[in-house]
Amino acid sequence: MSNWADLTNGKRIKYLRGSDLTQQGLAEAAGVSLALVQKAEQDRGELSVGSLLRLAGALKTDVAVILGQQAPRRGMSQDTRAALRRLSDAVHESALGDWSGMGEPSTLAELSAAQERVCATYWRGEFGEMSELVAKVLLEGSARYEQAAGYERERISSILALTYQTASSAAVQLGQRDLALSALTSAHHLAKDSGDAVLPALLDSTLSWIHLRSAKVPRAVAVAERAASRIEPAFSKAPHPQLLAYGRLMIAAAVASSRRGDPVSADDYLSQAHAASARIGHDVTSHGTHFGPTVTNTESVGIAVALGNHGRALKLASCTELPRSMPKLARNRYKLDVAMAQCEAKLYDQAADTLIEVGRDAPEWVKHHALPGVIGKRLAKVSTARVRNISALIGVPLLT
Repeated sequence: MSNWADLTNGKRIKYLRGSDLTQQGLAEAAGVSLALVQKAEQDRGELSVGSLLRLAGALKTDVAVILGQQAPRRGMSQDTRAALRRLSDAVHESALGDWSGMGEPSTLAELSAAQERVCATYWRGEFGEMSELVAKVLLEGSARYEQAAGYERERISSILALTYQTASSAAVQLGQRDLALSALTSAHHLAKDSGDAVLPALLDSTLSWIHLRSAKVPRAVAVAERAASRIEPAFSKAPHPQLLAYGRLMIAAAVASSRRGDPVSADDYLSQAHAASARIGHDVTSHGTHFGPTVTNTESVGIAVALGNHGRALKLASCTELPRSMPKLARNRYKLDVAMAQCEAKLYDQAADTLIEVGRDAPEWVKHHALPGVIGKRLAKVSTARVRNISALIGVPLLT
């Protein structure tokens, strides 16, 4: 096979489909027309983000693989592969009770501090350091959990569940769906012992995201909606953690609804998220999750982009200020949405500058997302030379 990045999208789709799956079979599995599959493999026309998600789901791969940003199973740096291996070992070995040869595990206070660092490194996109911390918390925490009782057992179960959740989120970012589901399964089991009603709801928010990335959009909506109904707050007296979890679930449902082209449902869910953030009144962090006015505003931009309302997206973006405290990954994911809206509005220079900002700020993280490739294709219609320059600057192949 030629260098994966040198192939066209159509050739990559055809290669991933293989000889065992016909074009008709791929169309049926993805829920798209046969004509769309034929045009895609012949590189005629451009695929929407929604079509890319459906094809990636049917081909059991990540959108980044179809776009050539990531080769099948080996499109990441050596450091990221090593981090992913540590992450996988930690998730599976801790779940299987394999912590033989380990010395005295860390104290409850030490484990709690390490778990907070796990969240911080994840949101900075530092997956190498994060994977080392995850291994420490999961292995040592699991060993202590087996001996703990009462309050200590509840606290450790919460620490472990949150760490598994972060590991799951990192696995999703890196295109490892099975690992993400495995980690989240362990998190759900532990959450039952935590005595924390908010924690299972936040885990379901992550599950909704996994389903969305797997092109299972109806399931993504259903999971978020069902979890939200279980913790729906009385807005006049609900504590911040409950409002945060409910708002996050409403955003998950809104995003998924936008991906299936349902603006009515998306707006309805989004209005509930805005109500929750307004009740809190400011950005907050709980259980390693961020929520508040900034989150609802930035997610509103992404939802408008997904619904094709690029003018509205840019208007919302012009009224959105990003606080310095906004996590790096959240900030850059938002900027990709802005770049997409700029591109569709034919603000090509602005879109290029925004894409460069993202690539320079989060060079490894950006390789695992579909939007840079989509934006690159749009920009190439104006200037392939400019796109080649951007590819060189951010280290992501944008032209195939």
